[in-house]
Amino acid sequence: MAVTGGLEVLPVHGIGDVMPGDDLAGLIVGAAPWLRDGDILVVTSKIVSKAEGRLVEVPADGPEREAARAEVLAAETARVVARRGPTAIVQTHHGFVMAAAGIDASNIDKTHLVLLPADPDGSARALRAALAARGLAVGVIVSDTMGRAWRNGLTDVALGAAGIGPLRDHRGEIDPYGNELQLTEMAVIDELAAAGELVKGKCERVPVAVVRGYPGTGPADGPGAAALIRDPDSDMFSLGTAEARAAGLRDAARLPDAPGGGGPADPDAVARALAVVGDLLAPGTRVSEAPGTLRCAAPDDSPAALLRLGADVHRIRAALAAEGLGSATATDGATLVLTLTERQM
Repeated sequence: MAVTGGLEVLPVHGIGDVMPGDDLAGLIVGAAPWLRDGDILVVTSKIVSKAEGRLVEVPADGPEREAARAEVLAAETARVVARRGPTAIVQTHHGFVMAAAGIDASNIDKTHLVLLPADPDGSARALRAALAARGLAVGVIVSDTMGRAWRNGLTDVALGAAGIGPLRDHRGEIDPYGNELQLTEMAVIDELAAAGELVKGKCERVPVAVVRGYPGTGPADGPGAAALIRDPDSDMFSLGTAEARAAGLRDAARLPDAPGGGGPADPDAVARALAVVGDLLAPGTRVSEAPGTLRCAAPDDSPAALLRLGADVHRIRAALAAEGLGSATATDGATLVLTLTERQM
C-alpha cells in the first residue's frame, strides 16, 4: 500500500510524567485533542512500562546498584548473544536482541530501572482499544531504541503494534523493468517508529508522535511486531563473532562420528579441508585418499607418534566438519581410517 499524498509526523507535547496505574489513553487524548481516525500513534515503550508498573527498585549508586542491575539483566535475558567488557547484547524473553535487554535508567529517578513491557503487542492492543472507547480508530506502535549490526548509531524500532500490518510484502509484484520481486518485505512498523523518533527525541520529553497520512491502518489488531522476530532456523547471525568462534571450538571438541546415510563427500571440499591443516600435521603423518575415505598413518608405532596421529586426525575431522562433511573413525592396525560423508543437517 503506497503513500500517495505524503506523510506528516507530529509531536505530542504536554503528556508529562507517567506514573504506575496512569490512564495512558486519557493522557494522550488530553495532550492531543487534534487526533483523528487513521492516525498512527508511535508511543515510547518507556511510558507504557511506567503506566504498567514495569519498574524495579535499585540502590541509587555504588557497587550495590551495579550488582542489582546485573541481577535484573540476568532475569530479563533469555540468552547472551555477545559481550564486550561492560556491554552485553542479549536476547530478551520476548525474542528481541538488544543491548542490556532494553533495561533503561534514563528519564527515571536514580532508585529505579525501567523494564520493557511484558507483552508489547498486548500493550499496543490495549492502548488501541482504550482509544477506540474514546471514539478514535487509530493504529498504535510501541517503540524503543536499538542498535544494528554493522551500522553505527541507533534508531527506533517497533516492539509492539496494533491496527497496522507489520510488513509490506512486495513478493510477486513486478518492478518497472519487468522483474518479479521475490524477497522484498518492508518492515513498515519499524520505518514508522523511526520516523516518529525524529520528532520525539531523547531529551525533549516528547514520548508520543503521530504519523498522519499512512494508509495502512485497519479494523483488526493484526499480528503485531512479533511477526518481525526472525525464527532461530533462519537467523544467520545468532551470535557475536567471538561467541560463534567459541561455540565452534566447543563443537569441535565434542565432534561425534557422523551417522551413515549421507551422500558422497565432495572431493573439492575434502581438498579444502586438507589444505587448511596441511601445515599443522606432525612431521611424518601420512594422509592418503580413496573415494569416500582418508587413511591417516603415523611414521612409526611409538606411543608419541600415535598420540600425534590422534591429534592430527582430530584436526582433519574438524576441518572436514567446517566444510559440511561428516566423518567416522575406525582403526586398521596403526592406521586411522576416516569414512567421509556429506553431513545430514
